[in-house]
Amino acid sequence: MQKAEIVIIGGGVVGASVAYHLTQRGAKDVLVLESEPEQGRGSTGKATGGVRAQFETDINIQMSLYSLDFFKNCGFNWGYDPAGYLFFATDDDQLDYLKLNVESQLRLGVKGVSIIDRETIRTIVPEMNCEDIAGGSFGRNDGFIDPLAVMRGFTKAATDRGAVVKFNSPVLAINVKGGKVYSITTSNGNVESEKVVLCTGARAAELAATAGIDLPVEPIRRQIVWARTKNNLPNGLPMVIDIGSGFHFRPAREFGKDKSAGCSSASTRDVLFAYPDPDEKPSINTSVDESFIETVFEHARHRAEFLGDAEIVRDKCRAGLYEVTPDHHAILGSCDVEGLYFANGFSGHGVMHSPATGRALSEIILDGKSRFLDVECLHIDRFKTGRLMHETAFI
Repeated sequence: MQKAEIVIIGGGVVGASVAYHLTQRGAKDVLVLESEPEQGRGSTGKATGGVRAQFETDINIQMSLYSLDFFKNCGFNWGYDPAGYLFFATDDDQLDYLKLNVESQLRLGVKGVSIIDRETIRTIVPEMNCEDIAGGSFGRNDGFIDPLAVMRGFTKAATDRGAVVKFNSPVLAINVKGGKVYSITTSNGNVESEKVVLCTGARAAELAATAGIDLPVEPIRRQIVWARTKNNLPNGLPMVIDIGSGFHFRPAREFGKDKSAGCSSASTRDVLFAYPDPDEKPSINTSVDESFIETVFEHARHRAEFLGDAEIVRDKCRAGLYEVTPDHHAILGSCDVEGLYFANGFSGHGVMHSPATGRALSEIILDGKSRFLDVECLHIDRFKTGRLMHETAFI
């Protein structure tokens, strides 16, 4: 039987980050099991690549601060582009919510974030319909990265330090005896290990159940509409989000075309639309519906003429799976089964929080707790005790 000191199930951006941070700390016997023939076929490859510090809860803000600093200074080419995030409010209650968020963000050390008025929004996004906008918040250090470049950078550094990635290795079960992990069953046989990290995204609950753990993570489809405007997009267009409906748009760009580099430059006319459909039910459906495209365009037509007149590029529209928890916050750390650890439930924030996640898990596994940042509030036990958190700004 094959053996490994630490097994990471899932080779997407989160699993790759955990491997990176474990090997950075000196862990030598790290095995990453990826079910697909290559990395990036799951949620990582479907992500839009946004990064931001504009959140409501302290833990999300702190994870973003660490991760943004990592993206800026680690020396890898992630394709980081600080184009900014603009949240806008269409009533005073929404604007008050954004003001409270900005207060929290400034208290925790976020730089370059502020409340802005309608006229400032007009200067940031010329030609946008601002008549119904009460104001907003703008973070100039938020922006975009290439999810596949992040994943590959983490993976290369981890394998250079001795980690091993095995492809075509779907895990079927996590085997427990006496309350402890002792092995996992894959399609290619068993692997003996006493430390297992579950990083399988939207389908993690199925594997957790084989270890007797009820992991409250559900797969929710998120559809992305790719369109091409008649004229060039406004220069420096940021991510723009309606805090009320969740409709958002950003310049579109291709990811992963050059595996040795970061993302390609953004097109001057291509734009992504998205919208968190409140009627979407948990499923593993990753098809794109025509009815959804029309719903998105209703929002786009109202918000700006240059958006409503755009032409759909159907072969580039896509859908991926969010891994959603009841409180839209991640589940990080250990559980009642000794040796089993979770990095799941990011609700769309897995790529942007992957550096902080990887470091936190590496410290929990090697030191018993996360020392650089207290992530105890993200422990799975919060669902038993009712200590759930609240975050409105998830898209």
